[in-house]
Amino acid sequence: MGLFDLVSKAVSDPNLQANVGQLGGIVSSLQQVQQSQNLDADSTNSLLSLVGSQVRSSLQQQQESGVNVPELLEQFGGTASNAAAVSALFSDSQQQQLVEMAAAKTGLDANTIQSMLPTLIPLVLNFLQTGKSTDAEAGNNPVLSSFLDADGDGDVDIADAMMLASQFKG
Repeated sequence: MGLFDLVSKAVSDPNLQANVGQLGGIVSSLQQVQQSQNLDADSTNSLLSLVGSQVRSSLQQQQESGVNVPELLEQFGGTASNAAAVSALFSDSQQQQLVEMAAAKTGLDANTIQSMLPTLIPLVLNFLQTGKSTDAEAGNNPVLSSFLDADGDGDVDIADAMMLASQFKG
């Protein structure tokens, strides 16, 4: 089952956190960032895909080192800009590498990308919380599990899933 399918299922499951309001907030925040930077949808989606891929790698590393990833999502996921979210996932050198890679692949200005990271990363983390159980005792998050893609087949794209999530907003 794809990431978007899991989010869609989570919206209709009263035992999971996802709801139309949460998805609408994420999409609205993403659109505001896009408009404030005067970016087209393709550039934004390309950047979001790259950021999502790097967030995924970072979360996998965090998980392997024993970090409680769901707690990390809870602490740093949101719809507001949060520089601490960037620092929690990436060292300064990793941030620089991410910015340089994204600038090379998208053609966007490195300073623009750097200024967007404190908003994009919390949005990705917030999106991953959609699979969180409403029961504090139940720890399974199928959206996060799918995103971390334990089997390594690479079949995950956060930008596509968020774009499809915008259908809930409408």
